[in-house]
Amino acid sequence: MYSQDEINSAIASGALSADAAEQLRAHVVQIRERPVTDEEHFRLVSSFNDIFVAIGAVIMLFAAGAIGQALGRAIAPDPAFPGYDYVSDTAREVWFREDQFSSGIAMAVGAALVACTAWALSEFFTRKRRMALPSIILLLAFVGGVLATFLGISMALTSGMDDSSDRLGALLGSVAALLAAGGAYLHWRRFAVPITVAAGAAAVAGTVVLLIAAAVGEDGPIDTGDLILVLVFLAGLAIFAFAMRWDISDRTRTTRRADVAFWLHLIAAPMIAHPVFYALGVTRGDSIGVGAALGVVAVYVIFGLVALAVDRRALLVSALAYVLFALTILFDRFGAVELNVALTALVIGSALLTLSAFWTPIRARVVAMLPNGLQQKLPISAVTIPT
Repeated sequence: MYSQDEINSAIASGALSADAAEQLRAHVVQIRERPVTDEEHFRLVSSFNDIFVAIGAVIMLFAAGAIGQALGRAIAPDPAFPGYDYVSDTAREVWFREDQFSSGIAMAVGAALVACTAWALSEFFTRKRRMALPSIILLLAFVGGVLATFLGISMALTSGMDDSSDRLGALLGSVAALLAAGGAYLHWRRFAVPITVAAGAAAVAGTVVLLIAAAVGEDGPIDTGDLILVLVFLAGLAIFAFAMRWDISDRTRTTRRADVAFWLHLIAAPMIAHPVFYALGVTRGDSIGVGAALGVVAVYVIFGLVALAVDRRALLVSALAYVLFALTILFDRFGAVELNVALTALVIGSALLTLSAFWTPIRARVVAMLPNGLQQKLPISAVTIPT
């Protein structure tokens, strides 16, 4: 199967005319009985060779990390453990600091070697071969390597401090996230892998969240955990809005911008869903009541309407675990104890399959209820007309 990006490349090179490409897309719409936009394409695997290369890349990255850690241990050897008996607290404290320094150096060197290896492999498998799955793995390895490198350096630098507060940890974490965002930007400029924008957005969000948490501190007017959840929710909404900007710029979803928007929605969805369902008590570890369970189902319906309107399924997938839990509670409360899990699976499975089978007509009805100005900014559907 050819991706939209490859079809556009063929048009640009003259191998395929624009009219022929449009006829091909129209033919695909006809045989599938739904617009191209509703398919929500994103390229992951084009052949088994993608999986083959991905496995090789993972092995190479693992080897690079292990060799880097060994080099780090050679630079800063592990201190000898003083033992448990007849050792002063001062000796144990000295050992702990030396061990933290050694571990930090090993982590930094290993992560830096992973990042360098990922970049080098990307030069061939991403820039030249344009292989989707290996490119995603290499991008995540590079950004994660940049992040872990600074965290390792921070661990080594703070090993000699008498007091490493949570505020300092949040501050150092924000700097690491900012460097990761910078690495994602450089990677995007060089390779333009669609998931890179989402990785950078997540890193920027992490930077802002940790900076605010560090500024407020433990003695702030709001609990640190609750504050972080609120900030994550707001960051999720911001990333969702950013994703919609990419979607609006390609309403027919025939360019790489649609792939970028897909990954941004995939990042934003759990950031929005988790704080909402946490506020309803789903993730606190306590058994929720019928009212909260009904609230979860109602929120999931709202998420479904939003997903239909913007033609993105990420919100539905991210919130799936929460609504499964809520429906299990409801069936249990109403007496279906032995079959609560089976009934929950039946209801959710049937709903998702029905929604998938009739996505286009259902979406058409949802979009038709929206203001005309908003319709003109949403992906093309049976009731929207491109401007």
